[in-house]
Formats: sequence, structure tokens, C-alpha cells
Amino acid sequence: MNKIIITGSAGFIGSALCIKLLERGESIIGIDNHNDYYDPELKSARLKRHQKYSSYQHYKLDICDQSGLEEIFRVHKPKKVVNLAAQAGVRYSMENPLAYINTNILGFANILENCRHYNIEHLVYASTSSVYGANTKMPFSEHDSVNHPLSVYAASKKSNELMAHTYSYLYKLPTTGLRFFTVYGPWGRPDMALFKFTKKIIEGEPIDVFNHGKHTRDFTYIDDIVDGVIKALDKQSLSNIEWNSNQPDPATSSAPWNIYNIGNNKPVQLMDYIDALEKTLGKKANIKFLSLQPGDVPDTYADISNLKEKFNYKPSTSVINGVSNFVKWYRDFYKT
Repeated sequence: MNKIIITGSAGFIGSALCIKLLERGESIIGIDNHNDYYDPELKSARLKRHQKYSSYQHYKLDICDQSGLEEIFRVHKPKKVVNLAAQAGVRYSMENPLAYINTNILGFANILENCRHYNIEHLVYASTSSVYGANTKMPFSEHDSVNHPLSVYAASKKSNELMAHTYSYLYKLPTTGLRFFTVYGPWGRPDMALFKFTKKIIEGEPIDVFNHGKHTRDFTYIDDIVDGVIKALDKQSLSNIEWNSNQPDPATSSAPWNIYNIGNNKPVQLMDYIDALEKTLGKKANIKFLSLQPGDVPDTYADISNLKEKFNYKPSTSVINGVSNFVKWYRDFYKT
């Protein structure tokens, strides 16, 4: 049984990952600060699903608290760490950029320091498709330049990738960054489109659709995401050449460091996504079309060939099934 620290364990992806790892017998130490960026009651409800597992232990802690974080590492001596704790949201980063600097950069530095001092075998951390900015070459590849982020959120995640590389190079800390592409599904975040659209359509309110609906997104179902995270986490210490075979920069050759896209590899038109939701709800949306928002990007499309080649990663959930599963959960959870 491995001891694994998972930060952001009350979050959408974090909770789903905890449950999957607990089901296979792992010992999980969960860390989450339970902030009020969205409804803390939803986070508490997610955590209730963990309670039936005796091998789960939870800490209400902010990863910016270095001394508190160090104490958890010292007591539990984990073998692996998955860092999912972050201030999320592209649009909110325009209103409160310092929240992203504190949690996503200072907090991540604390994670790296503890991983270094406690000889962690493997750190897996969340990056984002937002690092690709306004790139127009499709699909997005790990070989593409990501030097022009369009939001503080994206800049903070790009910083994480650079910080991880430095620690991998200097201290031989094995790190894997995963660039998530538009994750959705049951127990999702209320600030994301599917959650907002479902709530408003049910309540008969208009939905805001930006860029006049001319978006495409590589919507990726939560179960497929969790499967990919676990495949990456299970990677054992390999030679530096094996670690970096998918990286274009020769400077990575002496660092156990990798970056992977993790998406569905099947971009969907936003209006088709809304159509799938309307069909599932049995109700038409009242759509308010708006211009493209600053910091947002028109299209995302993941090249996942590296993740497929390394780990046999095969996302399998169609949008219609994924949306249907979400709506079923939403109606049950909110008793609508």
C-alpha cells in the first residue's frame, strides 16, 4: 500500500481521484483549504464519499502554509504526491490575480520543497490547456510554444511547469505535469459552463454564450481524466532518456521531467455541446450571445499521442453520455 498525498482533495478532480485510488487499496492523505471560490457545501458533500474508507485521512490546510504542510509530510512520509490544489478559473484571474500568485505559485513552491526534502518518488501536478494561449495550430502539442499566456491563471500554470523542471534538474525530483482540457462530469465545479447552463436552463433563465457560440472545446469526462492521472502517477523512476522522449528541448535530457496533454482528442462545437444538454434536459435554452471575453481562447484541441504511446491512454466517454451523466447527478443532488 502506497501513501499518497493528494492536494485539492475536496475538489472536482481531486475527490474523484481519491475515490479511485482508495478503491484499489491505496492510503490517501487529502489536503484542501475549503475556500469559498464556490459553494463549500459541495466540497463537503464530495468529502462525505471518502468517509467509508479507513485509509483516507483529511487535513483542512492551505498549501501556502509551509510549516503546516511540512508537518504532514514529516508525519506521513508519503511516496508520491498529486498536486491539484490551485486557484482555478480564467475569468476570475482577471478580478483577483493575487489569489493565483499566492496559491498557484507560492503554494506550488511549498509542494516542491517538501517533495525535495522528503525524497518523493514522483510528483504529478495539474497544468492546463490555457497555457497554449491564442495558438492557432491544431491540435495543441506539447512541442508547441507556450510563452504567451493570455491570463494570470495560465501564466501561473506555465510557471509551475518551469519550477518543476528546475527541481527535476537540480534535485532529480521526478515530476509530471498534466495539461487538463475542459474537464466535466458529475460533482463538477459550479463556475464551469455545463454547471451554469444546466442550472439556468432548468430555472428558465438565459445563458450567456461568449464569442457568439463560435467556440470549440476538447471536453474531457472526469472518469477519463482520472484514468490518465493514475496511469501517469503509476509511472516508476525511469532513465532520463525515457522520461524526456516526448520533449523538444535538449535541456530536459538530464531532468526526470515530463509534460503531457490530457484531453479527449475530439473537439466539440460549443453549440453542439449545448444541443446535447438541451436534449438531455428536454428543454431549450434561452441563449444570450456575447463577444469573446478577454483572456479566453476560441478553440482547444489536445494532441494526446504522447500519453497514448506512454500509457495506453484511451478516453472513451462521448459528450452525449457524459452530459447525460452530469444531468442525472445534478437532478439527484439538487433535487430538481
